[in-house]
Amino acid sequence: MKLLHNQNMFFKLLSFLIIFPTLAFADEKKDVYKHLNLFGEAFEKIKNNYVEEVEVKDLIESAIQGMLNSLDPHSTFLNTDDLNELKIQTKGEFGGLGIEVTLENGLVKVISPIDDTPADRAGIKSGDLITHIDGEAVMGLSLSEAVTLMRGKVGSKISLTIKRRDESLKINIVRAIIELKSVKYRLEDNIGYLRVSSFNQKVDEEIKKAIKQMKEKKKNEIIGYVLDLRNNPGGLLDQAVNVTDIFLARGEIVSTRGRKKSDGSRYNAVKNDLINGLPLVVLINQGSASASEIVAGALQDHKRAIIMGTKSFGKGSVQTILPSGENVAIKLTTARYYTPSGKSIQKTGIDPDILVEQSEVKPIQDTQSRKESDLRGAMENDQNDSKEKNTKNISEDQNNETVDYQLTRALDLILALNILNNQSIVE
Repeated sequence: MKLLHNQNMFFKLLSFLIIFPTLAFADEKKDVYKHLNLFGEAFEKIKNNYVEEVEVKDLIESAIQGMLNSLDPHSTFLNTDDLNELKIQTKGEFGGLGIEVTLENGLVKVISPIDDTPADRAGIKSGDLITHIDGEAVMGLSLSEAVTLMRGKVGSKISLTIKRRDESLKINIVRAIIELKSVKYRLEDNIGYLRVSSFNQKVDEEIKKAIKQMKEKKKNEIIGYVLDLRNNPGGLLDQAVNVTDIFLARGEIVSTRGRKKSDGSRYNAVKNDLINGLPLVVLINQGSASASEIVAGALQDHKRAIIMGTKSFGKGSVQTILPSGENVAIKLTTARYYTPSGKSIQKTGIDPDILVEQSEVKPIQDTQSRKESDLRGAMENDQNDSKEKNTKNISEDQNNETVDYQLTRALDLILALNILNNQSIVE
């Protein structure tokens, strides 16, 4: 009898465990339908009673956009035009001003201007807040609406009102086709300089070609590299991974974690270090975001590079393009990413190993000091003085150019590391 009682209790408990989730799901579904009915009523009232006739398509798209805007600044609805524009951007050519923007407290915030674009040449800076576009306030607009206002016919003019710290500036810009040259490079004596302005398609291949050409030009004389990621707003995740893999021989590069455990991914280095362990300095600033921070964070955690500059932007989330109809899509934040040490940089950014603020450097004209050559009767140098003349000419040329203080510090650091390394070999 007791055995029969226990069996009945077991079956009752089992039935409860099966039925309870079903009931909970039913209640949740009922709640969803309740809110959808509310949306339907609001939609009908707006469509039938608003002071002007409104297109159904516009109402629906605005409602979707409103849902996404309530989640975070990077989730957005992409209509046909927006989706086509995104495809063009990732390929590396698009029309506009040449700035990467986000939405902050109702204003459009500049993440970074893109090198050699109308915005860059007009003096737009990272951190600038756009308050008005052609006199129209951006407060209340969605990010996509503000971006649409900034786009226009190539050659047409646009006026931006900028809030920069405590001052208000009015900047006029002429729209142009933006041909995004993501990678530029040059040799600074025996140091390779790589400038990466965004992570669009095939950036890793461009960097490999640049390194190969610099190696061929200098053979075995290169003593280190500078990777400049300043004002780089990011781009494709796979390109961030591939670029990091160029400089890293082994180890984790980045991991992503979604809502579910099954949504997570890990990306590891699989190739050899293409610069063979030479000193590497990575330059970052407030305009370095997303993919730039993945690269800087991985190289910093593995102690493969010295990070120099100022704190980065702090975008630690991953967006996925989800097709949601005919030629429309949702760009939705689906995961957070973490550096190899497990650190999230969301809203905190990457802290540089060496803090170097960008500064304007001016030579000091010292007319009071004297040197040996100024003394009457000083002996002549019995060696060739051409080296001194060359040094003076180089100095004069540098004085006539705008000095990139952060880059100068990075180059000096590599020179110092090379000197220390040579001393160690001699000892």
